[in-house]
Amino acid sequence: MRWERMKFAGLVYGVALLCGCGGSSATGSTGSTSTTQTTAPTVVPVTNSKLQNGAVMVTLANAESGAQIYYTVDGSTPTVSSAKYLAPFIVASNITVKAIAQNGAETASSVASQSFTANITAGTLVWSDEFANTTGSNAQPDTAVWTYQTGSDVNSSVDIHCAYGSSASPCSTSYPNTYVGTDGYLHIIAQQPTSGVYTSARMQTNGLFSFQYGRLEARIWVPEGQGIWPAFWLEGNNSATVGWPGCGEMDVMERINVAGVPPTGTQSNPPVGTSDWNEGSVHGTGFTGGNLGGVYDFTGGATAAGWHTYGMIKTANSITYYIDDPTKPYVTFTPSSIASLTGSVWPFDNGQANFLILNIAVGGSWPGAPTASTVFPSEMLVDYVRLYSN
Repeated sequence: MRWERMKFAGLVYGVALLCGCGGSSATGSTGSTSTTQTTAPTVVPVTNSKLQNGAVMVTLANAESGAQIYYTVDGSTPTVSSAKYLAPFIVASNITVKAIAQNGAETASSVASQSFTANITAGTLVWSDEFANTTGSNAQPDTAVWTYQTGSDVNSSVDIHCAYGSSASPCSTSYPNTYVGTDGYLHIIAQQPTSGVYTSARMQTNGLFSFQYGRLEARIWVPEGQGIWPAFWLEGNNSATVGWPGCGEMDVMERINVAGVPPTGTQSNPPVGTSDWNEGSVHGTGFTGGNLGGVYDFTGGATAAGWHTYGMIKTANSITYYIDDPTKPYVTFTPSSIASLTGSVWPFDNGQANFLILNIAVGGSWPGAPTASTVFPSEMLVDYVRLYSN
């Protein structure tokens, strides 16, 4: 979604905490120096009703304020060059988590290690948000899963992103931008509260939920109109620390404007043939634009403006996209895909997990601005988001 066009795994719940040791001091042979060792991290199980079939969420914690935790999930010994722990991550495979902590000038802690054996069969549902709502009225999306990026959007978009229930102008409860309806769908809505003013929502699981590998899919009905830019995508948990595009970006669903109409913005990326289309892309250092995207053509008169399942299969060194049928992928990216791109770095297998994003942007450098023909409110519906083991 944040393109330079310009576009932004089985643990058992209740397992014993990882052993912690630290706060100790070591004195050299002369007795003149003393070095404090950071306390070792612990693992804190996180309860989450959306977890399925034995998968759990893992939080790593440290008692020392300011300590940074580094971890691995492949059995290797972590160092301060390993992935930083930044958010809870789902564990749904047989792995060993190892972690250390370091606080300022202290020496790194001892290694805390725990092996987990979930024995979850590949293809098993391990997490989902079904957007159920039995309250009898529109409801707030689950705050244990979803948060919001607010304010001005990137990519020269003209909308302001609003949090649920925000009344800070131009956001308004009279023109809601997101809610879970009594119909059981998540609604994300681009609004035009006054002439020339546009609001929308960018929902994300940043800091609350993430995963590294698995098959992720969402059943979505996208809006269509000049300047309307719906997307379902992911960024690495290290987005705030290394920035974009170093964190990596994976666009599962992304499309603009109306069926059969090419983009009007600064970067052209016409649909295949005359049908409607979706684009699946990846972005990282050295490949931030249209050079790694695959277009899915809705042939036979089908359009994106209807229910479709947009999916991604992420394994080590491979990202594959599909629509409606995971056995029929339309594009796959691997490290070899960027081999010819000078300065490119594959950011998707560095130990970092990824968080989810659902949003609508209005205007921007890819679709161009909305026009008098653009219909507001413009609404994206999400039936569910599901993650399967692999």
